[in-house]
Amino acid sequence: MANIVFNNTRQPAANPVFSRAGVGAPVAIELLPFTVRPVRTEADLRKAVAVRHAAYARHLPDFARSLEQPEAADYDGDTVILLAESKADGSALGSTRIQTNFRQPLHLETSVDLPLWLATQRLAEVTRLGIVEGRIGRQVKLALIKACFEHCEQSGVDTAVVSGRAPVDRQYEQLLFTDVFASRDPVTLRHVGNLPHRIMYFDIASGQERWEAARHPLLDFFCNTRHPDIDLGRQAPAAWKHGLPRGQQASGAVVVGLAA
Repeated sequence: MANIVFNNTRQPAANPVFSRAGVGAPVAIELLPFTVRPVRTEADLRKAVAVRHAAYARHLPDFARSLEQPEAADYDGDTVILLAESKADGSALGSTRIQTNFRQPLHLETSVDLPLWLATQRLAEVTRLGIVEGRIGRQVKLALIKACFEHCEQSGVDTAVVSGRAPVDRQYEQLLFTDVFASRDPVTLRHVGNLPHRIMYFDIASGQERWEAARHPLLDFFCNTRHPDIDLGRQAPAAWKHGLPRGQQASGAVVVGLAA
């Protein structure tokens, strides 16, 4: 992930803008060869499902057969699906799904009991991340991960929790995620083909500070660069406007799972 080079246009912003780097700090503007946006139509959803299925089929062909059609969770009122599309021809390059726990438990919670400090928070589970093969796919993966972080920030979420199977879990380590359970033992997840996954977390508020301390190679991409082609809108999920889910406390978490 650290060696990815983007083939796009990068330039300083004409005027200082607000960014994670600090109020008034100048940021770079970087144009991508694709866009990332929420799914809005049935046609959008079909494109997201197609690229999702193809990504899983490369690594988990048996499980991928269950992903040929949209899942019930894709239509949930608390679900947001992100779609990456090529600017050149509009083809789908990647997608991921974000589900909140306002009306129902997360899928992850059917397989594992989260520790109290996490289970009492507002949660969102990000699943079904799938991308096309090749260099452009690696670029799309980073953009979708950044979009998940941005969605987390916009929604007032504080802690990201990820489920990663080997060797994908190493990518989370590179992003400075930490194991939720000290044993680091994998957990079998029912909604991902009963495959073992590590459960890891990331504190959003301290993320930039930790990336800076580690001189992380993706610091500028995540924190100091504005990507106009990543457009999530500014509206939090409608269900979250009415208070915390299931009487939980003020802080929150996002659960992320990489598929490809």
